[in-house]
Amino acid sequence: MPRQVDHDSRRRTIAEAVCALADRDGLEGVTLRDVAEEAGVSMGAVQRCFRTKDEMLVFALSHVSEQVAARIRRAHGLGRVAAEIALLTEGHRAQARVWLAFAARAAVSPPLAAVLRAHYAEAHALLTRLIQATGDDGPDAAGDAAERARTLLALADGLTAHVLIGHLTPHAAQAVLDHHLATAPAR
Repeated sequence: MPRQVDHDSRRRTIAEAVCALADRDGLEGVTLRDVAEEAGVSMGAVQRCFRTKDEMLVFALSHVSEQVAARIRRAHGLGRVAAEIALLTEGHRAQARVWLAFAARAAVSPPLAAVLRAHYAEAHALLTRLIQATGDDGPDAAGDAAERARTLLALADGLTAHVLIGHLTPHAAQAVLDHHLATAPAR
């Protein structure tokens, strides 16, 4: 009897292999052959799961985005959510490198850009809700909260790059984030 393959599980295994390679070598180092080797499957198995390399990359970015989004949804409080978005901890360093590799590629790949836009829209909506929950009931509280959320999202995302290239230590980046949260106007 032929062995049954869990297609979704295999796709996730391949996505993890893409991420491992992207972490080590950037997306330039992601070839179908290397992905198959890293995932411990045949090239044919990779090709049965994904018709093209771009399709494989889109799935891998969606996989990483969902991992980050799930962690963000579990975080409590505005500061904690912003820190999760920034991927500042040592435990998230590999994911941050992968994220930035995909972000760079998304600048020239509309399908990857679409995945990132969706992720950022979800993060922005969550930050907006958290800011609104602070109870500011001014005349344009919703608009102000959305703008503050946009600023915080951009700051957190930018801190990721600053830490990865060594411009800031994770501790210094966290201090920047904390300072912004402490000094941002309530409205």
